[in-house]
This record gives sequence, structure tokens and C-alpha cells, in this order.
Amino acid sequence: MEGLSANDIHLQHFGTSGSDGPYLSREQGTADDVDGAPYRVPDASERDGLLSVQTSSHNGEVVVHAAEAQSSLGNTYTPQKNSLGARIKRELNDDVCWKVKLWMVIVFIFLLILAVIMISLVLCSVIYEDEDDNFDSSLFKVPQSFNGSFRLPNLVFTEQLSTRSSKESQTLAAHLQEKLAGLYRSSPALGRYFSEAEISAFRKGSVIADYQLTFVMPEEEQDQLRNVTLSREMVYNVFRQFLYDQEQPGESGQMYIDPVSLNMALRH
Repeated sequence: MEGLSANDIHLQHFGTSGSDGPYLSREQGTADDVDGAPYRVPDASERDGLLSVQTSSHNGEVVVHAAEAQSSLGNTYTPQKNSLGARIKRELNDDVCWKVKLWMVIVFIFLLILAVIMISLVLCSVIYEDEDDNFDSSLFKVPQSFNGSFRLPNLVFTEQLSTRSSKESQTLAAHLQEKLAGLYRSSPALGRYFSEAEISAFRKGSVIADYQLTFVMPEEEQDQLRNVTLSREMVYNVFRQFLYDQEQPGESGQMYIDPVSLNMALRH
């Protein structure tokens, strides 16, 4: 290397001297050395030794650089004196006014909102009126009638049932008429138009009951009602669905109606 002699190249090595730790000695002193004293390297940890690297300077000298030891992750984390949960708890227990705590105020506001919602729902249900429920029944004058029959399989036919004026016949007819009237009055579609249900006779075949249903409707809507709402299909399906929803034969007693036996026709 130009401009350098063999004497200018100084070899460096590490050594130890007793308990004073590692030091760096030179075979030949330089101008920077004082009285040829060895140059001591500060104490280094095991991590420092691993992170140390050697580089060559531009003048050929081999220089050893020791990287500064990094602090461990555990030492860089300092736990907070108060956790978030403790902070929230402390704030909730702060006095807002006199002995009233913050958490009491929050609970009161929540209950107040809930009470307002419940009161609003109650008022809406009371005040709200369905427009379909507002009708003048005095305008319903045009009749629409149906007749048919059904079977009562849990009854045994007797001579008294054949006589319409007998007590047994009248009692049974009254119960059946009440049952049919309740069925159609509770119907959302047909309830306002229903007028009357009548049991006209009882016949043999277990017991077969002949019935008649009468509906009334306003004159200005009669064409639409006859074809849709008060059509034979609508009135029949409401009756049949009711029969299929009733209790089983053993649970309904003598008033059980066989759904399969239901017949209905429009009465002219």
C-alpha cells in the first residue's frame, strides 16, 4: 500500500489484565499512546460482544467498534400506576352533587329513557286507530248467504234431535250457532260483514247438521265483495281452517266437527 511501510501497520489484539476487564494492546505504540500504556476497552457484556464488528479504515488500520447494548424489552415497559379499569371506576364514583355519584346519574338517565319509550308505546297503542275499523254498519244492507252441512262424529243421533222444537235439539243448535258466530266475527277479513249463523236441522249419519250463514255488505262495494272477500272460496276456507285448528276429536267432546265433512254453497 503506497505511503505505508510495514512498521506503520500496527496489529491490535484483545487481552485481559486481572480483574480489570478486557483491554486493547498495541505491539507498537503510537503518538496517541502515553508512555506506551495499553489502551483499555470499557467493560463489555455478552450482548456487546455479539454486536461488535470489525471494519478497516482507509489507512489500513483494523478498528474494533463495539455496538452499544440495547435495553431489554422488559426494562423499556413501565406499568402505569392506575389501569384503565381503575380509572373508570374512580371516575364513576366521583361525586356529582352532594352524595350523588356519577354512576347513579347514568343509571337514572337510562331508566328515564326506558320509561319514556314505554309510555310512548302505550300512548301510541291507545291513540292509534286502524282506518279499517272505522265503518258504518248501517250502510251494510245487501245480503250474501251460504248454506251447507257438516258432521258431528262424537254425537249419536236420537229422535229428539230430529224434532227442531225439542230441548235437546235447541240446546245443541244454540251451541253450534254460537261457535260459528264466534268463528266469523273473529275473522279480520269477514268479521265486519258477518250477520248471522243458523242451524236449520239435524239428520242421521252420526249427526249431520244443516247450517246457514248470512253476511251483509254496502251496496256501492257489493260487486267487489261478492267476487273476492265474500266469495264462496273465502268463506269456505275460513271455516275449514278453523276446523283443522280445533282440538282433536277426543278433546273437543260432542262439539267436534269433522273438517272433511264440511260442505258449503252460495245461496241464491
